Order: sequence, then structure tokens, then C-alpha cells
Amino acid sequence: MIEVVIKVGGSLSRGGSKFRELCLLLAELGRKRRLLVAPGGGPFADAVRDCDRLYGLSDATSHWMAILAMDQLGFLLSDLIPESEPVRDVDAARETVLAGRVPVLLPFNLLHRADPLPRSWAVTSDSISAWVAGYVGASGLILVKSTESLPDDADPARCDDGSPVPVTLERLARWEGVDPYLAAVLTGSGLDLWIVNGNRPDRLRELLEKGSTRGAYLRR
Repeated sequence: MIEVVIKVGGSLSRGGSKFRELCLLLAELGRKRRLLVAPGGGPFADAVRDCDRLYGLSDATSHWMAILAMDQLGFLLSDLIPESEPVRDVDAARETVLAGRVPVLLPFNLLHRADPLPRSWAVTSDSISAWVAGYVGASGLILVKSTESLPDDADPARCDDGSPVPVTLERLARWEGVDPYLAAVLTGSGLDLWIVNGNRPDRLRELLEKGSTRGAYLRR
């Protein structure tokens, strides 16, 4: 039912016009593909990190507060993506897709019930969206980030000519561009993973329309 989960990095929300352009594109793409949008945490998660530094919160408290931060960004996304609907579970997401709208996941309720991941800052919206993609039976996950998101050891020739850069689980586990637990979530899954620059919305369009774009990818 849901083909692909698209995680929108929270730091993109600081991008003004480009963020709005990305949200408009998600609405357009949602009319052609069965998408589920998963939010990052962005400035709302940064506020949790500030509280953690100040008060020394427990791992569990930080974890659940950070996931609530994703809910906040989810509400922002659902306000900016035309024809979208905030949803809290898989059934609502599927009903929203069937109605021709774009579901934007507010993940706290789903994650709090299932509690599938370690309660740690090593787990961010990257790992959470990968778990969600597996849970809903999607075949692909796209992490839309605010940077070029290519590994430091990527082939310079590929970087220079704009070719997509293949990565492995081992490289993901070492790469600071994604969270440290992502490779563990993807181990044993059949998910195809792409990581693209959200400040270039045309790349997300190209990926969904043509199957490839500039970015990093893990094919399973």
C-alpha cells in the first residue's frame, strides 16, 4: 500500500523558501506515488538536547521528548504540504493514501506503544523512519537532508560528475551524516535507502520519477 517513506530532515525547516518548495513538491509527488512523510526533529529536538545538557535527563526522558519533537515538526509539515493529513498510526496512513492525500506521521503514539528502539541519542529520526518503513511494508526509504550527504570517502569522480554514490551498511555505520544506529535497523531488512539533499528538491523529483539522482544509496 505505502511504497516509500520520505523522512524530511528537521534542519530543512530553517530553509525558508526551499522548505516551502519541498513541501509543495511532496504534495505533487503524493498525487502520483503512495508516500508516507516522516518528520525529523529539527529545532524542536534541539530544544530537548538543550534541556538534556542543562538538567542531565534520563535516556528514556530524552528519547520520548525527542520523539514528541518529531510530532511537532510533523504538524508543521502537514500545515505546509497541501492535501496532507497528520496521522498517528498505519491504518490512518493507509486511509489517507487511499483518499488521495499525503499522510504525515506523528510518530509518538506508534513508537511509545511498540517501543522498538534503544532509548538513546544514537537513535534519531533516521533510525525511526527506517523502522517505520519496515513496519508499514514500504520498499524504500528516502532520507531528505539539509546537506549534500555524501560520505567523506566517496569516489571523487562520482562526486564530481554528479553520479549517485553507492554505500554499504558498514559505511553507514561509520558515517557521521546519518545516526549511529541506522545501519543496525537496516540490517536484515529489504529496504532500498536513498539520501538526498532537500535544498535541491529537483533531486527528490528526479529520484521518484526516474529512479536515480545525485545522492547516496544502498540497494538491497
